[in-house]
Amino acid sequence: MQGTLFVVSAPSGAGKTSLVKALVESTTNIHVSVSHTTRTQRPGETHGVNYFFVDKDQFGTMLNEGAFLEQAEVFGNLYGTSKQAVADKLKSGVDVVLEIDWQGAQQIRRQAPEAVSIFILPPSRHVLEQRLIGRGQDPAEVIQKRMAQATEQISHHVEFDYLIINDDFDKALLEMRAIVQSLRLGIVKQCERHAGLIQSLLA
Repeated sequence: MQGTLFVVSAPSGAGKTSLVKALVESTTNIHVSVSHTTRTQRPGETHGVNYFFVDKDQFGTMLNEGAFLEQAEVFGNLYGTSKQAVADKLKSGVDVVLEIDWQGAQQIRRQAPEAVSIFILPPSRHVLEQRLIGRGQDPAEVIQKRMAQATEQISHHVEFDYLIINDDFDKALLEMRAIVQSLRLGIVKQCERHAGLIQSLLA
């Protein structure tokens, strides 16, 4: 049975990564696609777990070979999702989550229109800024740049299938899990999953 491809986007600081991590930890048979990036590895990040950290030459070679399902430049860094890795996971019946920006989401819609997209919003701009500051990962000028870009990013929320406001983390996680579960209970997947039962009931 084919897995479902989920696309999750949000402005920096909205809590996307934390929500996706909690979703995967609390839900069976779902996997986060690990992207390739040229950005610098941050403290606490692991190569091959958080990202595949590559230089621009390596990224360029993969791009020329058509290896990416989507790719984008964000704050001067390049990001890309391996086409083959995603296809293999979906074929094995595992749901796959892509954490990407709105540009990448647009590319996914063109190549995989069946993908289910979710946009996460912060409860306010003030909370968004405080979360960015609280991460302690970026200098003040980078935080201001991210805040300046937030309006453009947020304006693309209307392009997505689902919208979640991350005010209360537990509530937002529950809503994400509900989206995943509802897709799994769709008629096509349920008929595939329970073909034997349905046949016996109709006999």
